[in-house]
Amino acid sequence: MKATNPKIFGLILAGGYSRRMGQDKALLEFHGLPQIEYLFDLLQKFSSKVFLSKRADQTTYKNIPFINDGNEFINKGPLGGILSAMKEHPDASWLVIACDLPFVTENTIQTLISHRDFNKTATAFISAQDGLPEPLCAIWEAHAYDSILNLFNQGIHCPRKILIKSNTQLLKQNDLHWLDNINTPQEYEKIKLKKGAL
Repeated sequence: MKATNPKIFGLILAGGYSRRMGQDKALLEFHGLPQIEYLFDLLQKFSSKVFLSKRADQTTYKNIPFINDGNEFINKGPLGGILSAMKEHPDASWLVIACDLPFVTENTIQTLISHRDFNKTATAFISAQDGLPEPLCAIWEAHAYDSILNLFNQGIHCPRKILIKSNTQLLKQNDLHWLDNINTPQEYEKIKLKKGAL
């Protein structure tokens, strides 16, 4: 039986500790405002609601709605945030974006939306770095929650491995820099020098 086409909610993944960066990556500026604000405004154009995925011990940010990691998903990384959102709003599919992807644009999201296959577990880009699925700029479908949770309960907590083991719609990137991420102050300074490319 084919799945119905569910609504899409946006999810900004910001629950990491940013240890290598030394400061909250969600608050870094690439577009003249904190990245969390940029992504919130961007995802609102494509989804009916947008949430911040965070740890319970993190503070909220202005008026952005949030979803804390559920008790069973604490310290389980990005997949814990995704599963927490899926459990809290089971009737929605999730347009998931990590907070450390400064080159994500409207074109990036529009490509995901226009090539979405909601009968599959997810729609994701192929990484330009290693040819594997990129799970943190993707659409995760509502109907796949049980199958994802089953893999999680088997000890697979890496969202990329989940997509590899699942029926995933894979897309080529129109721009090979879309999924470039930042993890260190040096990478941040390097990207700021390329600000004209953003």
